[in-house]
Amino acid sequence: MRKNLFVSTLVMSVVMLTAASMASAADNWVGTWKLNTAKSKYSPGPMPKSQTLKFEATPAGTKLSTEAMGADGTATKGGYTSKFDGKDVPWVGNPDADTASPKRIDDNNYENGWKKGGKPTITSKGMVSVDGKALTVTSTGKNAKGDAVNNVAVYDKQ
Repeated sequence: MRKNLFVSTLVMSVVMLTAASMASAADNWVGTWKLNTAKSKYSPGPMPKSQTLKFEATPAGTKLSTEAMGADGTATKGGYTSKFDGKDVPWVGNPDADTASPKRIDDNNYENGWKKGGKPTITSKGMVSVDGKALTVTSTGKNAKGDAVNNVAVYDKQ
């Protein structure tokens, strides 16, 4: 009886320790981020007046919601939900993509391939700073109009 109790306690401790370590491994981009226009560079422009990214952990995967105010004052919203496994998912509200294929690299980094009509358009790479206060997204490729894109968008954690 004592041996069974000890083994049960030991097994339960290992399970709890494993669960705790898994919970501490997180995608550090989860949260709300606001575009810092002073630190960002868009080519071709123009840069949006404002943009907010919100990454949320959900049972279906990580949900990205975006809100932006374009340089012309047009408001846009969009987003997708992905397991960050590199598989294509529908992306609503992005003029340069109708699918995204985000892939987790590690706790602070991810890559995302954009496609429009099944054709690759832009590749973006997100990197969270060591202090967790900034998210830098570097995007390269061609937009839906065929223009070369080379953007560095810096977001501040909210």
